[in-house]
Order: sequence, then structure tokens, then C-alpha cells
Amino acid sequence: MSRVVAVCTVHQLRPDAGSVGITAIDKRAVEGPVRIGPYGVYADVQADRKHHGGLDKALYAYAQEDAEHWAAELGRELPPGWFGENLRVEGIDVNAALVGEQWRIGATAIVEVTMPRTPCQTFARWVGGDDERGWVKRFSQARRLGPYLRVVKSGRVQAGDEIVVVHRPAGAPSILDIYQGP
Repeated sequence: MSRVVAVCTVHQLRPDAGSVGITAIDKRAVEGPVRIGPYGVYADVQADRKHHGGLDKALYAYAQEDAEHWAAELGRELPPGWFGENLRVEGIDVNAALVGEQWRIGATAIVEVTMPRTPCQTFARWVGGDDERGWVKRFSQARRLGPYLRVVKSGRVQAGDEIVVVHRPAGAPSILDIYQGP
């Protein structure tokens, strides 16, 4: 069964050396049901709205299986939210998701895959700066990106909710098919 491991929202805004000066990448799991709507998880924040958030990037999903891969590679625990994701999921191959694919999460929420995450320097700094030189390229080459999602139908989601693929558009590319890389 595919399911939500955790729903994550911004824990705190942090200073960042990028052009915006702050980042909202520090996301952590929250307890209980959380409302998701057209702009994502209620009470979440995106500091750089030019590159994150909006209707087509309302949510970011990352697979527990991919997080475990990186935990082994980096030699540290990577809890839900560590990748800046809103949804830590398991049992669904998020990287094989097709653009336009729709998932029902829990009883009511429906989301649609829009595009892959493109790793950025803010993410590289979050991961470890000089300790992880070449992180953007390394993350990209591993092709464990995770998709951005549009909210088609608002609802409440929580850890443990089942994820059901309700639509896969015939002939659509996967998120990895369209990924351009750094």
C-alpha cells in the first residue's frame, strides 16, 4: 500500500546566502490532519516564491525509499521534511510518476503531478555546504528528485493516509523524462 509517512510544514525561516536572504527549506513533520488547498499545506511558507510554491508547485513529495538511499550515502538520519518536502511518502515510485498523473490522498484530497524538483544552491547549502561539494549534480545524477504537485481537490491529509493513483495519462512523459538537470 502506498501511503503518507508524514506531512511537513516550515519549522522556521533560516538565514540563507542566496538572493532572497532567507529560506523555508527547514520543514518538519506535523501531527494530525492538515488541510491542503490550491497553494499547498495550510500554514506552510515558501520564502522564494519565484522558484517554489504557486499553483503548480503547491506541494513537494519525496519518497521514504529515496530518503533511505541518501541516509546511507550521507551517513546520517534524514527525517521527514529534510528534503524540504511537504509529503514524505512510501510505496509509490514518485520518480516514475507521469506529468498529469493524479493521486487521491486519504478520503478526499486529489493532487496532480506537474514537474520534477530541480535542486538548487539553497538545497546544497542546507545539505552541508562545503562538506557536500557538488551536491546539486550528485542529487540530479541519482535521479531521485521527487515531483511537485498541484492540488486538484482540497482536503485534509495526515500520516498514514493511503495514496491511490486515480489517473495516469496515456503517453505522458515521466518527471524524469522531462528533467533537464543542472
